[in-house]
Amino acid sequence: MADEIVAVIMAAGKGTRMKTNKSKVVHKIYGKELVKRVVETAQKLNVDDIITVVGYKKEQVQAVLGDSVKYAVQEEMLGTGHAVLQAEKYLKDKTGKVIILSGDVPILRAETLRKLIEKSIHDKEYATVLTAKYDNPTGYGRILRDIGGSVKAIVEEKDATPAQRAIKEINAGVYCFDIQELLKALKELKPDNAQGEYYLPDAIRIMNDKGLKTGAIIIEDNTEILGINDRAQLELLTRVLKNRINKEHMANGVTIEDSDNTYIYDDVVIGRDTVIHPNTTIKSGVEIGEDCEIGPNAYIREGCKLANNVKIGSFVEIKKAIIGEGTKVPHLSYIGDCEIGEKTNIGCGTITCNYDGFNKSKTIIGNRSFVGSNVNLVAPVEIGDNTFIAAGSTITEDVPADSLAIARQRQLNKEGWNKKD
Repeated sequence: MADEIVAVIMAAGKGTRMKTNKSKVVHKIYGKELVKRVVETAQKLNVDDIITVVGYKKEQVQAVLGDSVKYAVQEEMLGTGHAVLQAEKYLKDKTGKVIILSGDVPILRAETLRKLIEKSIHDKEYATVLTAKYDNPTGYGRILRDIGGSVKAIVEEKDATPAQRAIKEINAGVYCFDIQELLKALKELKPDNAQGEYYLPDAIRIMNDKGLKTGAIIIEDNTEILGINDRAQLELLTRVLKNRINKEHMANGVTIEDSDNTYIYDDVVIGRDTVIHPNTTIKSGVEIGEDCEIGPNAYIREGCKLANNVKIGSFVEIKKAIIGEGTKVPHLSYIGDCEIGEKTNIGCGTITCNYDGFNKSKTIIGNRSFVGSNVNLVAPVEIGDNTFIAAGSTITEDVPADSLAIARQRQLNKEGWNKKD
């Protein structure tokens, strides 16, 4: 069989510090489960197989990932080495490389892992470790190198000598192993450490003792390897991920006036010279054209596509809306399940009444139309080109092109009705 690249994701732990009734790895960061983010990162590497090691609340993890991965079960929490060994049935007949990832380390870049794999293959290393350098390495396993700079071993902090604890290069917990040599090493692991567990990093020492070449690559951005053990770390990584995404958009020509208060989720496309005002949320999958203006206090939900020169103003929510070039939704409107043509103006307080309590229905508004303030468009309904909808109308029937639609009760004044004696 030809060499393969396989990913094993460890997702069996309890995460007691989260104080949760759920598996830690099914908690969401920026709208997506931790473990799902890790799986999607592995998928970007075009790996041949993904095995997720589950244990505590395994049914929750399986509900999130479905059949996108294979599953191995760790019934007892006996350490990282023991966890990976549970995937043996999927690995034993394979040759090539296996990437070991953690389900609670969700913002590692695929590019970083690609470099790790490439180094391991190019340098013919049997184990390649991702490492980082911290001024304060407390809590992390330390990297022990020999005189030539090769990785000799990894020692956990609880087992380290004072001299070893002074080392600033740490183990990031991400590895690329030769599959068959890893399986051999895993069976030689001993739980002779402070935790009484089978440590995966001990496989590095075992390989070195056999004269097998091992190495490391130092990560450039330490935030990538941050894990989540409690709610405070979840919040911290959410901010890190948010700022990373915002910076990518700004680097591509988007103006974000206040990055701290702008929330752009994954997989959003925004054209050049679009301006995003503060307190704006844009959900995954949204596409926004060039020279648009969004916000402040706007909420762009899933399924939206905005053409060039569109304005979405303050306190506007749109969902599953396709909006044509030059159209404006300036303020205080809800536009859902809707198609709007070009150069149309949607007045303040306009609502598409898309849900009748049972079904969602669609509103279609044509080109160059004007919808007055405080209008209700009761779907399904179609508004033609060049129409004018009078303010305060509740539209329940289609409006043909070039028409004025008025749907409001004529004003009636009852003089003296509220007069006080």
